[in-house]
Amino acid sequence: MAVNRVPVLKRCRSLGMDPIYLGINKKSNRTLKRANRKMSEYGLQLREKQKAKFIYGVLEKPFRNYYTKAKQMKGMTGENLMILLECRLDNVMFRMGLARTRREARQIVDHKHVLVNGKVVNIPSYLISAGDVIEIKEKHKSSPRYKEILEATGGNMVPEWLDVDAENLKGTVKELPLREAIDVPVDEMLIVELYSK
Repeated sequence: MAVNRVPVLKRCRSLGMDPIYLGINKKSNRTLKRANRKMSEYGLQLREKQKAKFIYGVLEKPFRNYYTKAKQMKGMTGENLMILLECRLDNVMFRMGLARTRREARQIVDHKHVLVNGKVVNIPSYLISAGDVIEIKEKHKSSPRYKEILEATGGNMVPEWLDVDAENLKGTVKELPLREAIDVPVDEMLIVELYSK
């Protein structure tokens, strides 16, 4: 399995984004040497794609598959792409506050701690749908790990499209998110332009 081992703050700096979108509360004091260099149109498009891939932890091939799927759906391709990425199980776990970062959410799912509608799902890229009930397995609920996670994520805002019961480590997907509800600093139109060349 391919793993992205690039230091997070370094990558955030090169993409010009705030680490808070990844659930990381650190700041880097360094500045980029090439910060004032003018970027080409292709460079801007590529940067937006890299941002989206980095935020959601998706590699190139699956990302391209999401784009193809988004293109076949009704509506705007860019918005569909963002909604598909947002509906990944690891991202939903992060949004519900059951993990500090998307990487941690991915690990929790990999370790078979998560039930979707009462069945174990260990695929981080599993696409959830409206009405799905997501919870941590009963035998892991008492684990100190989840107490620490809830303390760390307690102040985070849960999106309107999710209904979370933090006490029981459980949540329901009320509806699929709209693009306005996704607070990710990515201009999806540039990604569409890049792929439609």
